This record gives sequence, C-alpha cells and structure tokens, in this order.
Amino acid sequence: MTARFEEIAAGVHLLREPLLRVNVVLVVGDGAALLVDTLSTTGQARELATAARAVTPHPWTIVNTHHHFDHCFGNVTLAAEPGTEVYAHAQAVAVLRDHPDALRRAAYEEMRAEQPALADELARTELATPTHAVHEQTVLDVGGRRVLLRHPGHGHTDADLVVHVPDADVLVAGDLVEQSGPPAFEESYPLQWPDAVADLLRLTTPATVVVPGHGEPVDADFVREQHARLARQAWLIRAGHTGSAPPERVAAESPFGARPGLIAARRGYAELDGTA
Repeated sequence: MTARFEEIAAGVHLLREPLLRVNVVLVVGDGAALLVDTLSTTGQARELATAARAVTPHPWTIVNTHHHFDHCFGNVTLAAEPGTEVYAHAQAVAVLRDHPDALRRAAYEEMRAEQPALADELARTELATPTHAVHEQTVLDVGGRRVLLRHPGHGHTDADLVVHVPDADVLVAGDLVEQSGPPAFEESYPLQWPDAVADLLRLTTPATVVVPGHGEPVDADFVREQHARLARQAWLIRAGHTGSAPPERVAAESPFGARPGLIAARRGYAELDGTA
C-alpha cells in the first residue's frame, strides 16, 4: 500500500487505500485523534500507522464502522499502544470476539481468487475485539471536538456505525454508502437499508462531505440518489415476494444490475421469510 492522508476538512484527513479503495478517516483534535477503520492486514495497518503519524503525534481512539475484514482486521496493530480504546457496534464486537476463525475464513474465501496474496495474509491475521460497544449512539470528545457514533439501523450489515464530525461537516458512512461500485448485499438487510440511509441523511447539510466505505467522497445529493435506488430495490423485493416471483426476476429489474440485484433479492426474501 502506498497512500497518504489528505485533509478534506479542518482537522479531518482521508486516506484512500489503493487495492480495495477502502477509506480511512483521521480526525485530529487538541492532543487527541480518532482513526475510523483499520484496513485489512498487519502490513496494511503498519503503513496506515506510519501515514497517520505523518499527520499527528497524538494518541488515537479507533472506530470500526463494521466487522468486515477490510475495515477492522488492522485493529491489533493500530491499537498496540496500551489503553487504546476501540469502538464498534455491539454486534460487531460480539462477532469479532466469538467468531474470529469464521471471519478469517470468510475473508480468505472472498479474496483467494482475485487477490491470493492478500487472502493468504488475511488467513494469518490476528484479530482484536473492540473495547467499547455502541448500541444506538455514543458521543466522543476528541481533543475538544464532538464526534457522534451512530447506528442508523440494519443496512449493509446489522452492525453499521456512521461517524459524524459536525464542526467540520463531515460524515463517515462506512459501507452504507458506496461510490466505487454497487452496494454489497451479501450480509445485508436490503428492506431496512433505505431507512438506515434516511437516518444518516438527517445528519447532512448541502455542504456535508460524505465519506463512503469505498471510493471518492460524495455529497448529500449523491447519497439521496443512492437512497432512492435502495428504496426501489426494496420495493421490487417486496413486490416479487408477494407475487411469488423467483429472485432472478427481481434481479432483472434491479437498479444496481443483475448480479447485485440477485444477492439483494435473496437476502430480502430471507428477511421476509424470517430467516435472515
């Protein structure tokens, strides 16, 4: 990984990891900092630490936006300093604590075809359980700066957190919002996802910089457009399920394309059947 932080608002810095286009945000306050997400592997995390130290010498608190490998497998490295606090949604805390082997296996299987070297490293990565669980929301003081951690509801996963820095008008959305590709529905709740995005939109203004989980920063209008497509996807799923249509028929009309639409339809049908 060769990347560095760039300031996107006053005291808010963005690093865009080049391999999977994952975004990491560093918020710097008076004598303290906040690091949002920790990337995929020990090697990536070490480079991330070096990049962060080029911006600030302050100790940092860590937030994981959710429990997928590309957002939290670097926890051990970035939280190596004794006393470092790591925040995540309660469900993400439970998964990282109770099922690390399953998370490593899933990460390996996801990456082994396209990125075999990364997959091998993921399989060997030591995982760390976050130290603080967020259920609905928590407010942090980051060197005099108020930062809100909020769970807007089920969406990309059942454990999504958004991070709002109101004095800089920056909202870190994690994978609830995607710019570099369609939303990832594999572990999602597509019928509830529109409500989660509507919740995070309440934190925005016309000038808000929204940092998606992957890709370029966007504005609130981009998020509203993605919300509309997510709502359309949810409507198609409900209509298809009511009419006993196969998921493939729903996928054919998906605003995100056939393949993401098929995954979304299957997950949505599972929600309606009570098996998700």
